[in-house]
Amino acid sequence: MDLAQQIALWADQMLEMAALGQRYEENFYAQERYRKLQTLALEMLALASGVDVASLEPLCSPVLARPTPFAVADCAVFDENGRIALIQRADNAMWAMPGGALEVGETAAAGAAREFHEETGMTCTIDRLGGVFDSRLWGSRSPHHLLQFVFLGRLVDGEQMGHGSHQQEVLNVGWFAEEALPAVIDPNHVARLPVVFKVWRGAERPYFDA
Repeated sequence: MDLAQQIALWADQMLEMAALGQRYEENFYAQERYRKLQTLALEMLALASGVDVASLEPLCSPVLARPTPFAVADCAVFDENGRIALIQRADNAMWAMPGGALEVGETAAAGAAREFHEETGMTCTIDRLGGVFDSRLWGSRSPHHLLQFVFLGRLVDGEQMGHGSHQQEVLNVGWFAEEALPAVIDPNHVARLPVVFKVWRGAERPYFDA
């Protein structure tokens, strides 16, 4: 990656931060700072790409005015007994695979591993792709169209179980066998978990919605 590409990537990351900040931050002064960050990012992007700033103005559209679905990643990590690590979400008290939105500048696999660490406190390596799921077909209650990548991982360090950096999002962390899953599972994960177990056992190839 040359200098111009690196600057463009930094600018893209700043634009993502600015867009999310303007979407969710209610404080007036914070909103103003996010708008300034957005302007600086556009100037950086224009400098790196050699185009006029005015031609990049459409990038200032709100985060929800997007041309593609949101990309998110879940991480399915199994222990030596074939149990999967699940988190109990704080927003609905339901159980789910650790996961979340991918960030600009990271691969989907790296994002899945990051989310696993942030939500469980444990560290994993990614072994293979479990599948790519269209949220509209799998019981999601999200108002947004999501493309959900599921990666199969292997535990590297479990000493910090339950002490992730995003503890406010997680009530509990646990290991569950396929025949002993929690009674209350997030609707978006209920039907996907059996598919993930099949892929992990080698009974099915990585899944995708045709």
